[in-house]
Amino acid sequence: MTKTVMTMMICLMAWGQPAWGVVEGEWEITPESEKAVERGLQWLAHNQGPVGNWGSQDLGLVALGAMAFLSAGHAPGRSPYGNNVKKALDYIIVNAKPSGLLNVSSEGRDMYNHGLATFCLTQAYGAVPDRRLGPVLDRGIKLICDVQCDDGGWDYIARRQARGHDLSIVVMQAKALRGAMDIGLDIPPAVIDKAIESVRGYYRPMGDADGKQYGTDPLGLRPGAFTYNGGKVTTAMAAAGAVCLQEFGLYKDFRIPRSLDHIAKDVSSLKKKNGHIPFDAYAMYYVAQGLYQVGGTRWRENYPVIRDAIVETQWKSTSPTVDGSWDGGRVNGVPGKLFGTSVGVFVLSIPNRYLPILQEGEFTSENEASDK
Repeated sequence: MTKTVMTMMICLMAWGQPAWGVVEGEWEITPESEKAVERGLQWLAHNQGPVGNWGSQDLGLVALGAMAFLSAGHAPGRSPYGNNVKKALDYIIVNAKPSGLLNVSSEGRDMYNHGLATFCLTQAYGAVPDRRLGPVLDRGIKLICDVQCDDGGWDYIARRQARGHDLSIVVMQAKALRGAMDIGLDIPPAVIDKAIESVRGYYRPMGDADGKQYGTDPLGLRPGAFTYNGGKVTTAMAAAGAVCLQEFGLYKDFRIPRSLDHIAKDVSSLKKKNGHIPFDAYAMYYVAQGLYQVGGTRWRENYPVIRDAIVETQWKSTSPTVDGSWDGGRVNGVPGKLFGTSVGVFVLSIPNRYLPILQEGEFTSENEASDK
């Protein structure tokens, strides 16, 4: 692991003072959103199992639970929920395989769980005085680099092959790689550059066969958005693609504002739906991050809508297995509530800016041009 003493000192000082996050404006946080965060954390604490998980062996889901606590400013030994964070992180660490893989479920979930869990550990680094964390991160990041496919993407299974599967897997590795760079780990530039080309391949510009509608307009002036694997545009993938480019430092790439145009239309029509989080939790996780990274008018106009919709859809019940939770959309049972609740707390806690990933800047890449 390559890092500087200064990097470690900054991380420790930051986590030692939870108030270090700089809130842009009071408009981002409301009394209702603060109460919703606390109720969500109470649900997570009450329903966590004795070994640190929440009724699921998916290390990615456990990682989301840990990040919910971290995003709200809680760390081991430094808050009322410190032990909950410690147990969740410990569950991830003790289940790390010698190869570096962070997955104990079926191999078809290798890179989903690995990407999420590795990203979580990069965000916890400096907050957790655990000597096991560094080596686990080293091996985890090396595995991501080693199994990158020839086209720059990743497969569901931790293996290298000619082509990656889809954008949903790439975005999880992108966040893990950026988190690693933020804490001082060395990532081969070729890994980043290949990943960028892979991400751009999932972008779909609008157009027609005879060119009457858009003619010779540059791609950057046409509507368009990211897709799952080159097919239909979805809100989740529009956001995921934008987040990928942001994590790789390409903040001026034209594909980001075009994808956010698509997202903004969906945000404007948000409605609560029988206790379900707006969109599903997966989409919301990336929508909020994509808007936050762009900031400015996009963030100011859309975040309050998202925030208030999340608050409205939180479950209210006399049962501690339900009260304070959110549903996860397509994931059912306790794992679904873990997914939805973790995302709900995470998104409502973004204005705190506690996580390192929310304080990042640009870095040098071979793919900096915004018009490629």
